[in-house]
Amino acid sequence: MIRPSTGTWTALAVTLAVQALVSMAVLTVPAMAPAMAQSLGVSPTLIGAYVAVVYIGAMLASLLGGPLVMRWGAIRVSQVGLVVCAAGLALLAAAPGLASALVGAWLIGLGYGPITPASSHLLAKSTPPDRRSLVFSIKQAGVPLGGVMAGALVPGLLIVGGTDAALLAVAAGNLLCAVIAQPIRAELDADRQPGHSLGFANLAGPVRLVTSHAELAQLASFSFVFSVVQMCLAAYLVTYLHSALGYSLVVAGAMLSASQVGGVVGRILWGYIADRWLGSRRMLAVLAVLMALCCGATAALQAGTPVALVLVLMAVFGASGTGWNGVYLAEIARLAPPGQASAATGGALSVTFLGVVLGPVLFGTLSGMFDSYRAGYLVLALPTAICAWQLRSARRTKTA
Repeated sequence: MIRPSTGTWTALAVTLAVQALVSMAVLTVPAMAPAMAQSLGVSPTLIGAYVAVVYIGAMLASLLGGPLVMRWGAIRVSQVGLVVCAAGLALLAAAPGLASALVGAWLIGLGYGPITPASSHLLAKSTPPDRRSLVFSIKQAGVPLGGVMAGALVPGLLIVGGTDAALLAVAAGNLLCAVIAQPIRAELDADRQPGHSLGFANLAGPVRLVTSHAELAQLASFSFVFSVVQMCLAAYLVTYLHSALGYSLVVAGAMLSASQVGGVVGRILWGYIADRWLGSRRMLAVLAVLMALCCGATAALQAGTPVALVLVLMAVFGASGTGWNGVYLAEIARLAPPGQASAATGGALSVTFLGVVLGPVLFGTLSGMFDSYRAGYLVLALPTAICAWQLRSARRTKTA
């Protein structure tokens, strides 16, 4: 058990920093997608395939996250994840080309995947139940915080030094975070079990845990849809605003940052509201409604739409489409059997990441068929609205 001197807030600070850096690694390429596509001689719609490869790696790594945490400890797993993400970015810079882009994406996914199971392990054992949604939401704010950093910094780095400079700068940030985490590793990883098995048989265990538990399985299915919305917002927003509305890459990147700032604020706010008033399921239902509305509004944007209005829309879209994860993960940890928060999180995230793998590819394919990104955002509104209805119905049934 973590000693009181370390406490919830120290664990939270570490996991928040790690989450932000690996999230920035994932979003670095989408934040400069048009320039990367031009340098590789491919269509920007292929960013969906890049994101899919990232999250195929993340799916595999998340399933191994629980066993890895038990054997090495959550901080060591996080450090390894940061280093592997840095390696993927460095490969993209060192060997430009489609093959290296796919391998680099795979490495970034492998580094990203076990981060959330590791942080859930630390926070579940150090956080009182009545503060869990808020604490998990603050930690998960690291995901949009990484997006803020990607949207704000990567286009500028691209202009100053090109794609290689942007990739290597983010890689260096990940490595620095891994080094900074080392002094607290011994204390926070004191519960590790060095003899714990890492056999491939462990891969199915987290999935079986989730599918055998009706409420966990239902929540995981909702996260599939929500993750599609989240990644299609993050992966395609810059390209959509650049190609359809004529925004410069810097302004489009600023809009991406605005959406991610909304996600940072939203995650913390939703966690507080869920703990204090609404509860997790009603909160997730409200967020699903907001996501559906924002998808439709984004599809309706025109070149003449006031920039201030677009900025507000992106902030709300980010607050809902990127802000649901903390409430969701806190509920997963609450429903998990004692001592199995990391395994339940890994199993649930495998479903979440499946949405990330399939969603952007389908979005890119649909947008290519209609020669418009508007079609992709419009279609996303329907399944999200269905999730809102199911969450509301499930809550009413449980109350009755």
